[in-house]
Amino acid sequence: MSPNSDIRTVSTEAAARADFSRIRYAQVWEDADILVEALDVRPTDTVVSISSAGDNALALLGAGAERVVALDLNPSQLACLELRVAAYRELSHAELLVLMGSRSGTKEARAALYARCRHRLSTEVCSFWDGQPESVAGGIGAPGKFENYFRLFRTRVLPLVHGRKTIQSLLSGGTPAERERFYEERWNTWRWRLLFKVFFSRFMMGRLGRDPAFFKYVEGSVADRILQRTRHALVALNPAENPYLHWILTGTHGEALPWALRAENFGKIRSRLDRLEWHELTLEAFLERERVAGGAKRVLKFNLSDIFEYMSEENTAAILASLADASAPGGRLAYWNMLAPRSRPESLAGRLLPREEVARALFAQDKAFFYSAFMVEEVR
Repeated sequence: MSPNSDIRTVSTEAAARADFSRIRYAQVWEDADILVEALDVRPTDTVVSISSAGDNALALLGAGAERVVALDLNPSQLACLELRVAAYRELSHAELLVLMGSRSGTKEARAALYARCRHRLSTEVCSFWDGQPESVAGGIGAPGKFENYFRLFRTRVLPLVHGRKTIQSLLSGGTPAERERFYEERWNTWRWRLLFKVFFSRFMMGRLGRDPAFFKYVEGSVADRILQRTRHALVALNPAENPYLHWILTGTHGEALPWALRAENFGKIRSRLDRLEWHELTLEAFLERERVAGGAKRVLKFNLSDIFEYMSEENTAAILASLADASAPGGRLAYWNMLAPRSRPESLAGRLLPREEVARALFAQDKAFFYSAFMVEEVR
């Protein structure tokens, strides 16, 4: 882990309920394109990012932040980030894509690429990855619980609905009119709707994809909401340009890559890796540490992922208040709602300003289509 990651994790509502003992997300399923624009990263910014697998922390680094701090409660997620950092340092762009699983490669090729990165890992993280060679062999973007959920969908459910030619036709994109016609005439069959609603139900997602505790504050039909957003991704957006959709349907990114894996961003990230740090800490613990060190007001931007999905409205309000206190005026927060609606409460109206027009415009472009809302809030 990072040299500063020995501070004990502080318990939060999410930490108390959920299992953080394994890789949940082997890649980040949140669109860095809209995140980078939402946070309007400047060369003097310190940016705090929920780590997950690390892709969006790396994107914010490549976007030009002076300092990026990645936080996570799960050491397995930080192990994903640390291996990515080693790969950016050691490998070419093409080799990175093979190690990730974005491009095809043999298990022997990936093992050799990992061996080249291994000396850059801490003892703890080296032991973590040495202990699961099958995760390396399949691409380090694949072994998470969420990715395995999509693998089951791709290999067990999707073949019952659509053949390979139909999938490739979908991913080839086309004009908006062509995409809508294709969706209505070839894709949106009764079998698609039925199996989608079964597989993406609250029960199945909790059992196979996300921790069941993450649905505590969710009301209504999970599958119906995701199906509606899926139509948006297949019709309003261009499937040919959607890396998340490509992975779900084919198991690779194809020619569509997320921000941190694009060739034009590889050098930007590699040249700035010394500005990145990561810690096994909660937001609250990190902010307290910064306050004690006299650096709290240096934090200007926060990528909060979808952490409020797992929290009560009261706890959400408390953390938003802490973040507003920690940031100088003009600082920004960005976060997603998947199924539980969360936003700045009226009690914080004098401290946080919702940037609703910015958020709505960016959400309309969001290629990670399973979220129900994107929030951007600015410190007054």
